[in-house]
Amino acid sequence: MEGRTQSSRESIAGAGWECTAGRFVDRVPKNAKPFDWLDPKPLLESRNDRLARELGDPTDDRRRAWMAQLAPADPSLLVSLAQTGPFSFLVMGDTGEGDGSQFAVVPPLLANAADTAFLFICSDVIYPAGGIDQYCAKFFDPYRDYPGPIYAIPGNHDWYDDATGFMFWFCGERDVPRREPGPPFSKAWTRDRLWRKAPPGHDDVIAMARGMRSAPRQQSTQPGPYFAIDAGELRVVGIDTGITGGIDRDQAAWLREMSKGERPKVLLTGKPIYVDGVRNPGAIEGETGTVDEIVTDPDHHYIAVVGGDIHNYQRYPVRLGDGRTMMHLVSGGGGAFMHATHGIGNIDRSEVAGVASERDFRCYPLRGDCLSRYSVLYGRKLRGVGGDKVLYIRPDAAAAIIGERLGIEPTRPSAREVKPTRQERLSAEILLRLPGRGKRGLHVPFSEWLDWNEPPMFKSFLRFDVGDGEITIRCFAATGCASQEDDPPVEDTVRAQRTGSGAWEWSF
Repeated sequence: MEGRTQSSRESIAGAGWECTAGRFVDRVPKNAKPFDWLDPKPLLESRNDRLARELGDPTDDRRRAWMAQLAPADPSLLVSLAQTGPFSFLVMGDTGEGDGSQFAVVPPLLANAADTAFLFICSDVIYPAGGIDQYCAKFFDPYRDYPGPIYAIPGNHDWYDDATGFMFWFCGERDVPRREPGPPFSKAWTRDRLWRKAPPGHDDVIAMARGMRSAPRQQSTQPGPYFAIDAGELRVVGIDTGITGGIDRDQAAWLREMSKGERPKVLLTGKPIYVDGVRNPGAIEGETGTVDEIVTDPDHHYIAVVGGDIHNYQRYPVRLGDGRTMMHLVSGGGGAFMHATHGIGNIDRSEVAGVASERDFRCYPLRGDCLSRYSVLYGRKLRGVGGDKVLYIRPDAAAAIIGERLGIEPTRPSAREVKPTRQERLSAEILLRLPGRGKRGLHVPFSEWLDWNEPPMFKSFLRFDVGDGEITIRCFAATGCASQEDDPPVEDTVRAQRTGSGAWEWSF
């Protein structure tokens, strides 16, 4: 289970540099075009994000309308699985681009799937903007061979069609609740007239999709866009953070209720609480309290939080004031374009109280590998002016440069022996000033511009192994390399054990 293949932390080969692409390329549909975020069509389809941020976010009201229509018989929204002993499950976020970067995750995922109870997708099941028909190519086809049920919580992209596709496929609800119009010429009135309407589903596409995952063991229906799963000794709690990252007051009341009791809990959320060295506690509609306050309450017995939305892997062991450690993970490497890690600063210099030290922090891809990859990608775009020759930085040289800038030792042993050239240092100065994720107003035209579909892809997923007072979480890499598809590298392992006092202690 620990994997025999070296990871990016050990060698260049482990990172997937200069390898042969795996058999995933044969799984990509012949008519599937590489996803292009600069195509006007997906940008137009995603306009609800900007409308929600500028003219008011209607997600809380629309979520309440969905929940009223679902009218679950059990208001606890609890799925109880028949697990009495040790069990395992998989988690990944931000999956559905429908191109090579998504399909590259499938072979290593399946290599670790045979004995798992379920797969949980944590944010953004479908890009760019949901839709019932989109699930056929971007959900059912890629995961047709996963043997168990698949659960999910929606991300912001899944709400760009008012969660119509998500609610249809995961909750079995096809009728869209009626919208309450805003006062004439108000912001809400203007927003609703510009709002993208959900595209209809077509019976032939729906039938084709269902045929791809038709085995009885694969079937499941979850009670809502937020819900909980009890399996073995663990409760997995999933929350719906909508478009802008908060939760509604009804969901908050449910979360507090489901958080009661001594059963250990893991929160899965569409937006991570700790990411890029910053704390985002999670707003609650009409309240001053936050999601983070709920999960850190010692009476609620949470031991870990996993968030999607950011397309890489990050680990933050957060030390709480009462001596406990809460493990915060970012798992958004399930298939979408990669968000940069080379812009993450030295965690020791973070001003966020309780955030882990640089020694305990992990990210995948490594900062140096990310910078090197960006040097290749920007070089391709600037090839006409010689950029491919000027900007390239070797992976180990990039790691050495990042190490010097942050005052840390490069992770990979070979990177400690490399002396960057003058040209590589100049390239780094340029690249570290070029836009990537986090540059306000430039996120769409640059992060997505730097998408690619060949190794090394730096995608990832998590495997939880639970039982006998122990929980182990492993981050598996999905590089797209042929040599790593059946035995993917383990990029990180954390383990929690229950002590005699009932508390949980992490080792990593």
